[in-house]
Amino acid sequence: MSRTTVAQVLRASESPGMVTVKGWVRTKRDSKAFSFIEINDGSCLSNLQIVADATIEGYEESVPHLRTGASVSVEGEIVESQGKQQWEMQAKSVTMLGNSDEDYPLQKKGHSPEFLRSIAHLRPRTNLFGAVFRMRSRMAYAIHQFFQEQGFVYVHTPIITASDCEGAGEMFRVTNLDGKTLDTKPEEDFFGKPSYLTVSGQLEGETFACALSNIYTFGPTFRAENSHTSRHASEFWMIEPEMAFCDLDDDMALAEAMIKYLAADALEHCAEDLEFLNKFVDKGLKERLEFVKKRDFERISYTDAVELLLKSNKKFEYKVEYGLNLQSEHERYLTEEHFKCPVTVYNYPKDIKPFYMRRNDDNKTVAAMDLLVPGIGEIVGGSQREERLDVLRENLKHHDLTEEDYYWYVDLRRYGSVPHAGFGLGFERLLMFVTGVSNIRDVIPFPRTPGSAEF
Repeated sequence: MSRTTVAQVLRASESPGMVTVKGWVRTKRDSKAFSFIEINDGSCLSNLQIVADATIEGYEESVPHLRTGASVSVEGEIVESQGKQQWEMQAKSVTMLGNSDEDYPLQKKGHSPEFLRSIAHLRPRTNLFGAVFRMRSRMAYAIHQFFQEQGFVYVHTPIITASDCEGAGEMFRVTNLDGKTLDTKPEEDFFGKPSYLTVSGQLEGETFACALSNIYTFGPTFRAENSHTSRHASEFWMIEPEMAFCDLDDDMALAEAMIKYLAADALEHCAEDLEFLNKFVDKGLKERLEFVKKRDFERISYTDAVELLLKSNKKFEYKVEYGLNLQSEHERYLTEEHFKCPVTVYNYPKDIKPFYMRRNDDNKTVAAMDLLVPGIGEIVGGSQREERLDVLRENLKHHDLTEEDYYWYVDLRRYGSVPHAGFGLGFERLLMFVTGVSNIRDVIPFPRTPGSAEF
């Protein structure tokens, strides 16, 4: 590289001497003899202070004209600072690469997340979103690292599918037909049948687990759910491991181990950004991540969880009743008020779960689990998959799905079927957990929500 990053300078144990640093101006203070310029290149939270003497090369042509947001290339010597930071640069030359107009919207003041969503092309330059998206990058790396260390094979599942994994019908249609012919001749569509953007790579992932044993997927998924809550987006990323020769206990253990691993990784590798987020976004963030890293998770059956909620005497907005899905407020009560730690709820009623989950011997519940964390609620959802051919066929009929449409999935039960299990981790939900950010729109670079596909 032809430049040294700000992070490399500020984290150096010894002065790197003469370097070239490039970045964007955060602040500038001028006097007759010199200027103080703070620049940031996004490599870390902190700015690098540049001391530019009025006699240096390029000063008159560039420095007096620099405005907040301008891009510069600075060559100089890194020396010990007289201020709070360890190092600063004594500039030898300053070159303005691109100035910034006077209406640059990111001036030195507080900006609301709502305003910054309206300028998503610029918000990564702020301290908040720089921290969030550096952590997003690190967590993506850590997820791959976790599964690779355990011998899982990374599989790319299709984004376009003809299968509705969840059976909810909330899918985006993919077509090259115009609106007049969309409903009349689907066989003439591009793929010869109705096709959709995937809501999950699970079913395809199972086919590879039944050949390679342990696999995981990590990619974008889409849901046409008209929800405007702070926890839902129309485009989001999912991590979906599948394990052959495993049951629900193995599934819960893997999910819990992964969340602990990711909490520990964030604490170790994102210290500066976490310190900022802990101070300005969620003052209990670091303490909570340390707690999750060290504390064993609780486990409770769905039946016992419902009974516990009913006996809590707490007034909930949504009704607590056996046979209904737990709402976010119920999940947060379990994690934040009762157990005060992450909780895995397992064995849900079969009627509220998809067709692929393994039916338990009581014929009332399925071997499903949700991992709940403080501050968010559900972060992981998974199950042991139904490996018995006759039971899977019954489940398809019960959910009004045809065996013809899922013939390849049924085939897995005809040719060497094995017990297997897996789960889905919503990447953005994880990021909300490790950053303390409360709205999913603020952990996605360019959020896609009902009525909004800007940028």
